[in-house]
Amino acid sequence: MNSNELFEYAEQHSSREYPFLDRLNRETHLTQVYPRMLAGHMQGMLLRLISQMINPRRILEIGTFTGYSAINLAMGLFSLPAEEGVLHTIEVDPEQETIIRKYFREAGIEKKVILHIGEAMKIIPTLDETWDLVYIDADKPNYLNYYDLVIDRVRPGGFILADNTLWDGKVLNPNTRSRDTHGIIDFNEFVLADKRVENLLLPFRDGLMIIRKNA
Repeated sequence: MNSNELFEYAEQHSSREYPFLDRLNRETHLTQVYPRMLAGHMQGMLLRLISQMINPRRILEIGTFTGYSAINLAMGLFSLPAEEGVLHTIEVDPEQETIIRKYFREAGIEKKVILHIGEAMKIIPTLDETWDLVYIDADKPNYLNYYDLVIDRVRPGGFILADNTLWDGKVLNPNTRSRDTHGIIDFNEFVLADKRVENLLLPFRDGLMIIRKNA
């Protein structure tokens, strides 16, 4: 049995995708040039369960794309009273705003989410928040810059998640000239050596780094 068959078995024995997420998944694949950037059902569920386990009050997502991961992360806010809990999500491409807002409404999370359109490096310093959970899934050369911007604003015991930290196996080629690959390699090495945190690089899909800030 190969790894694809095992993944299919795992997916078949996991809770089904919500209908609005299935519609978003399909629309993303029909309309986007790089639909594989979507988190997808299994990773979306993992993000949702992590958020629900943490019960965060403040979430920051860097890289919204079409909103699939934001919807899942925001579901961890619904154990709070209606007036509490917010997810800030940042998307650099203004053309994505229509589909993002459409599915935020369908998912019923629009009152829990603040969407920022623009460059994350400029927006993050303007957000006066202490983060319980941060999810990084944006341009790879800036991963370490994003980490530096948020780490002091993550509460002790809070979490940072970073997607694509295996980068399709390219992290095993340190001699590459790819800026994206070097961005991921530098990020992974820095986090591993950072005494402020403990981390697990989970070999799930394209790699998910789970980082906990020490108390």
